[in-house]
Amino acid sequence: MSRQFSVDLTNCDREPIHIPGSIQPHGCLIACDAIADTVLRHSRNAGEMLGVDETINGKSLGDILGAEATHAVRNALNRTNDPSRPAVLFDTMLQNGRRFDIAVHRHDGACILEFEPKLSDPTKPLELARELIGRISSIESIDGIVKHVARLLQALLGYDRVMIYSFMHDGSGQVISEAKREGLESFLGQYFPASDIPQQARKLYLQNTIRVIADVNFEPVPVNPVFDAADKPLDLSFAHLRSVSPIHCEYLRNMGVAASMSISIIVDDELWGLIACHHYSPRILTMAQRIAAEMFGDFFSLRLSALKQTNMLEAATVARKSLDRFLRLAVRAQDIDGVIRDSIDDFARLIPCDGAGIWLNGNWTSQGYAPSEKHVPTIVEFAKKVSEAAVWDTNQISNDIAEALDYAADVSGVLIVPLSQRPRDYLFFFRREMVRTLNWAGNPQKTYATGPLGDRLTPRTSFDIWKQTVHRQSLPWTDEELEIAEATRTALAEVVLHHNELLVDERAKSDVRQRMLNQELNHRVKNILAVINSVIAQPSDDAQNVNYYISALRGRVQALATAHDQIIRGDGGGALTQLVRTELTPFRSLDTTFDVSGPDILLDARSFSVMALVLHELLTNAVKYGSLSTSAGTLRIHWKMDTSGNCIIDWKESGGPEARPPKRRGFGTVLVERSIPYDLGGESNVDYSPDGVSARLLIPARFVTLGKDTGAADFSEAVNPEDAEASDGDISAVRVLIVEDQMLIAMDIEQILRDAGASDFVTSATVSDAMEKIARFTPTVAVLDVNLGTETSEPVARELARLGIPFAFTTGYGETVAVVRQFPEAPVLQKPYDASSIVRTINRMTSQQNL
Repeated sequence: MSRQFSVDLTNCDREPIHIPGSIQPHGCLIACDAIADTVLRHSRNAGEMLGVDETINGKSLGDILGAEATHAVRNALNRTNDPSRPAVLFDTMLQNGRRFDIAVHRHDGACILEFEPKLSDPTKPLELARELIGRISSIESIDGIVKHVARLLQALLGYDRVMIYSFMHDGSGQVISEAKREGLESFLGQYFPASDIPQQARKLYLQNTIRVIADVNFEPVPVNPVFDAADKPLDLSFAHLRSVSPIHCEYLRNMGVAASMSISIIVDDELWGLIACHHYSPRILTMAQRIAAEMFGDFFSLRLSALKQTNMLEAATVARKSLDRFLRLAVRAQDIDGVIRDSIDDFARLIPCDGAGIWLNGNWTSQGYAPSEKHVPTIVEFAKKVSEAAVWDTNQISNDIAEALDYAADVSGVLIVPLSQRPRDYLFFFRREMVRTLNWAGNPQKTYATGPLGDRLTPRTSFDIWKQTVHRQSLPWTDEELEIAEATRTALAEVVLHHNELLVDERAKSDVRQRMLNQELNHRVKNILAVINSVIAQPSDDAQNVNYYISALRGRVQALATAHDQIIRGDGGGALTQLVRTELTPFRSLDTTFDVSGPDILLDARSFSVMALVLHELLTNAVKYGSLSTSAGTLRIHWKMDTSGNCIIDWKESGGPEARPPKRRGFGTVLVERSIPYDLGGESNVDYSPDGVSARLLIPARFVTLGKDTGAADFSEAVNPEDAEASDGDISAVRVLIVEDQMLIAMDIEQILRDAGASDFVTSATVSDAMEKIARFTPTVAVLDVNLGTETSEPVARELARLGIPFAFTTGYGETVAVVRQFPEAPVLQKPYDASSIVRTINRMTSQQNL
């Protein structure tokens, strides 16, 4: 059965592009049941491409691929929980000898397998991604990195044209960087209307960050059947082979484009822009090249986000310095309203503007270009509706207030800064109209036409520059300016709401602490980014696939995150005992003997981070090849302080397989051998004797101090058998309430519960919703995030305590948070946490509840 979807003439956003019922022909697709056993659907070309009988549906996957390939596919599926990051199997041979690159993911109850014939690839994609990342990691400006990225991708991937779009507030896009082959017209600086990318396409760009079209003239390959027994199409949102909207293909053909690739640029969970690669003849990327480009796109988004945050931090610092003068006047003033009004010129200099106004206790004060007093009540009433304890901005106020047309030449842009929690007092910044001409890439207005697909919206056929003169608009307010406005709001609201002698001294101290904190935070973030960049850019064995590289990278970054958490909670360092305990926690369930002891030695922040990585690498190697790989193994870790004050750490493995020196010096081996000597000036000696690996590590005295407890460390907690048993318990019957205001974190917890067998859980993002669900749902246990945006989970905790329902807190602030201290019996899960800690905590709470 087949069905033709129609396109709404008035809304192109309704085209169901995620369920096209077909794929691109440079690969084939198989969809199986949830356990990857029985084939339910396949693309019509699957039989020919895979070299099997055309009757595919209903067969076992093993009959089609062979036992070895099927086993690899199922293992890959078990490694991934995120459909937007499919597991990949490179150069996989089927039972008939044919070789494919395979991408697999689960979505909407189906296991989707995408096969692309193995192509020769001289580019070494992993090296390509590393080279691209290395080239941009040191660029310190947004303009610089944007220009450099377009040139890099065009040179290294070979596309005829590479453009970087930046999206405006209205959804339209501007080409802010371009690299192209000689002879092509330039699109640099031109605007593209928001309708060029419908809303459902923008949603898919957030879900699936890379999109490749090998040939815009392709013949779609139908999926058989298009609809299942429940009349439901196959959701291909996360499939790279997903067919393309014919309207989009026509759009590209009208531009003369034959093949394209787009990479999403995501900043703060929003689609900031796109990297668009165009080629004027068909072009197929290998799966490895595509994944390398995807990895680069992810890093570029992170780097861009970091640079934006740095810019906003610098802007806020400048604003804070400017506000210091006002704050010094305000703390001594008897008439705080008068001080605020008299400071209007100082406020106007904080942000580039043409005028400013203050509405305070029913009185209006203005300077420069501003609405006349007869228009003030209307704009104040509007501010009450749109600005609730947060800044609000527009560059075209006449779209929101009809009478603003009367003064549009003088005031088109408005930035509203509330001065109190109640909708009463406001600071306004104003900008004049800026008449300007926009160069659109063709007429942005879509036209209607009748063709083989029926009545539909038709993409423009000409991309010649189409000029538009824009009136009644000002320059938009930038993110940096909005950050300054937010800093201003915070400072003024504090003065207006807390102007009394008790808080004057505290505010001055708080400002000093905040400045010091900003400086320290800026320093630490740069250091962490530099370390992570070094870890990413380290060379690896060409034989290692992308999955191995990602797995090793994830482990090293997690070790850094653990060390950073301990440093923050330890006021700039941490105890060696706690570091070893934390690193050994994941191995509690192993039948391995641990012999760990040593005095209470404190490490400073630098040595703590270095030791976190070194211990992680030693433990990783012990699990793979050493004493932790067998139940008969023993790991001995002893440390002491010698007469010179140096910390000596002895590591000894025994009872495992015969130890051999590594055949090659990988990044992990180099890190263990060189990081302590290079970063700390210490010593690191590793011996691969046949009876087990041993190591002697020396941390110089200047990095260590002896703690108050000079006795041997009690390490029983690190290998507590009860915790190991708890992590293996059954939570399928547990009813869980999750209170978490961050959607992605809540989804992670839900997936962890599903993987552990639980199915009865609900999620709330606010206190009010959680209280309602407690009454209706009656959970067995609850997991509460301490901070929920502008509120805390304290009311929920009190209600659960009253009902006798156990709960655990999750927080990234440590156990010193006031809410946590009020409930000393409640377990605390530190962010970032892993699946085992959540499951173990839930088991422990339910076990105690049943006693």
